[in-house]
Amino acid sequence: MIALREGASVGTAAFVTALLGIGQVVGDLPAGWIAARLGDRRAMIGACLLDAAALTGMFLSGSLLTLGVAVFIDGMAGAVFGLARQTYLTEVIPLRLRARALSSLGGVFRIGFFVGPLIGAAIVSGASLRTAFAFAACMSLTAAVVTWVLPDLEQADHVHIVPHRVSLRGVVSEHKVVFATQGVGVLVLMAVRSARQAIIPLWCESNGLSAASTSLIFALSMGFDVLLFFPGGWIMDRFGRWWVTVPAMVILGLGLGLLPLTHTAWTIAAVAALLGIGNGTSSGIVMTLGSDASPAVGRPQFLSVWRLFGDTGNSSGPLVITLVTVAAPLAAASVALAAISWAGAAWLGRWVPGGPGRRTSTT
Repeated sequence: MIALREGASVGTAAFVTALLGIGQVVGDLPAGWIAARLGDRRAMIGACLLDAAALTGMFLSGSLLTLGVAVFIDGMAGAVFGLARQTYLTEVIPLRLRARALSSLGGVFRIGFFVGPLIGAAIVSGASLRTAFAFAACMSLTAAVVTWVLPDLEQADHVHIVPHRVSLRGVVSEHKVVFATQGVGVLVLMAVRSARQAIIPLWCESNGLSAASTSLIFALSMGFDVLLFFPGGWIMDRFGRWWVTVPAMVILGLGLGLLPLTHTAWTIAAVAALLGIGNGTSSGIVMTLGSDASPAVGRPQFLSVWRLFGDTGNSSGPLVITLVTVAAPLAAASVALAAISWAGAAWLGRWVPGGPGRRTSTT
């Protein structure tokens, strides 16, 4: 909205918004080098400070160029923070609790995504749109302070043996099979997830639902997201990663396949709830699979590539909808996404450890 008020067209404003995801993808690989050199905790603190500076830039921006640069930097800061946070938790959380911890982290994201817009709406209604950026900058500074006062665990900050000697190319070469198998599956999973978020409001609008009804339906879907993150983590820790990864992809595909058959608020809400169940139970699965596969030496570099797969998939989901709807109706895009989801389920079912008749141990 700030871009629109600066005189940008709808297309330009959309591009400015997309710069956040672009910055995150661009920042994924350098994030591994930064975390390895600085240590995970210090990298998180630095990312929070950079995020606060970028948000302040958005608050003070007087041109589209300044705004775009700030949004791009904000995305890069998010990449560093996400990578360092995942590496830190991977090293300090016992393996038997890993999935529950990372699923809870994913659940906290969802709570933040739900509460944040509500706080932003309250700020905007009482002040201005730019004030919301100032508030977000203050929250980033608060996060930096909280991270600063956390115990300086030696294992977390110094486990990376001679990190500057671990090359990204060497890590990729050593683990190329994991990236070509599980990594590709994670890309598909994230694409389906992000497309789900985009297609629900689009389908509501195409069926003539009001903005209020659309918001309630989306909130219902997000509600299941928040409620099911811990049970999903428990299942992963108790029975294995396979038993969440594959069923979640099947459920997401089922919901997307059923969506074109819905045309009323109640039926769309039922399918949105089903999609929320699939997404909620798989909360934290991408981080968990990456942490399981990551090596003790070179972990930041490994996870930087892993996150690149996930973030690329996250950016690709809405693009699938766009490409299909160029030549076909929105319903066709939903069916195409269902097929992609089921194909991803089959692919991950082949490569994720712990499936029926297979061992559950991880690297």
